[in-house]
Amino acid sequence: MPYDKKPWVGEIEADTRAFCACGESGNKPFCDGSHGRTDGGKTPVTATLETTKKYAICMCGCSDQSPFCDGSHKQA
Repeated sequence: MPYDKKPWVGEIEADTRAFCACGESGNKPFCDGSHGRTDGGKTPVTATLETTKKYAICMCGCSDQSPFCDGSHKQA
């Protein structure tokens, strides 16, 4: 799976979002349905963002705070 070794960082508007967990999305950090084409067994992580602000979204697949980065990529 093509996970990234660092988080995606950017502003996201307040809303309920589905974030990629399989590493295959062409629209990272958001889910684009690519998990349906893979056999990885991963499904998107849904989160309700209460505030429009800059977020660090996990792209390594190791965060215990998914979909948010917790620094796990530093040890992956």
